[in-house]
Amino acid sequence: MKYHQINSALFVKNRKKFTAEMKPNSVAVFNSNDIYPVSADSTLPFAQHRDIFYLSGVDQEESILLLFPDAPYENQKEILFLKETNDHIAVWEGEKLSKERAFQVSGIRTVYWLQDFHKVLNEMMTYADTMYINTNEHYRASVETETREARFIKWWKERYPAHNVAKSNPILQRIRSVKESEEIDLIQQACDITEKGFRRLLSFVKPNVTEYEIEAELIHEFVRNRSKGFAYTPIIASGNNANVLHYIENNQQCKAGDLILLDVAAEYANYSSDMTRTIPVSGKFSDRQKAVYNAVLKVKNEATKMLTPGTLWKQYHIEVGKIMTSELLGLGLLDKADVQNENPEWPAYKKYFMHGTSHHMGLDTHDYGLLHEPMKANMVFTVEPGIYIPNEKFGIRLEDNVVVQEKGEPFNLMRNIPIEVDEIESLMNS
Repeated sequence: MKYHQINSALFVKNRKKFTAEMKPNSVAVFNSNDIYPVSADSTLPFAQHRDIFYLSGVDQEESILLLFPDAPYENQKEILFLKETNDHIAVWEGEKLSKERAFQVSGIRTVYWLQDFHKVLNEMMTYADTMYINTNEHYRASVETETREARFIKWWKERYPAHNVAKSNPILQRIRSVKESEEIDLIQQACDITEKGFRRLLSFVKPNVTEYEIEAELIHEFVRNRSKGFAYTPIIASGNNANVLHYIENNQQCKAGDLILLDVAAEYANYSSDMTRTIPVSGKFSDRQKAVYNAVLKVKNEATKMLTPGTLWKQYHIEVGKIMTSELLGLGLLDKADVQNENPEWPAYKKYFMHGTSHHMGLDTHDYGLLHEPMKANMVFTVEPGIYIPNEKFGIRLEDNVVVQEKGEPFNLMRNIPIEVDEIESLMNS
């Protein structure tokens, strides 16, 4: 891994939080992701399942974590199973975790090779009454492939039909959504890498540069700062492309006078950042572009203030909608009749701002978090309003990542990334 090793104390804390919520006499199992095939002998780069990483720090394929806090013996309470390494694997694939190294990474002393998993699990099942299975219940999830986790669940249910079944996901949704200080530091590091990439762009972007050249500049800066690369598929949308919310072709030339919407950010140690900035190709905003830009910035700043403990996500978005409506009226994009006659299910402002303002962020870009429960301190959210005007051939979105505080306004992890019109223009023309 490119990132510096994370102190295992974080993963020890995370496991304690999870096991504290488990039912008596229960076992929980977490599997690594598969390495997914492309065709022939090609594969996609390995990306670890965030839940096993959160609980163990193990960032390696074919790994399994077993938690059994009420196990009869101390060495059975936490167990890691790893793919056994050997000289052949070391030559062809590089170093894999040894048992000692796995302890250093995770803080787990009991480590077996993967070949012993079924035998050890069978013994644990004779002691346990309940199994926690790890299904994906994220509100945005749409999974069509059968994951390693899903195959395990199918196998386990056939092998142990007499045991009770419980779900890991509701516990993880709660505990993963509230970040430890170490996690906030890792997200801050991802944001700092993103800042370096963005500042690099401000001196690079000129008329006739292509979107993919901008993408190349970013990946260069990210990787040279110990990131694996983009936290998500980058959106580099010049001109009218910005009005396609998930535009990812990134293959057009950036023309003088146009804006570029950049929804691009680095990961670090599997933690995401999530930034959007909108900049002028020619280094200067037109008066109209500036007016819309400042309206979006005002909505972002006002929305940010609302992210406080006790706030409900649904009500928050209603209030943001009111602020956006006011700004759209001021820009002449809506009139009073539009607002008076709006459909409450799809308010008038949605014509120009059709997506949500905030989502949880952390190990996943759209991270775990139960949206029906009040916000808590140390949750990390994006704030990302936008105004999209196809008739004028530009769209503007601005996005920062913030940490909810016990009192007062959230702490902005992207506070050092240029966002004001004057600063962006100055840096682009310096």
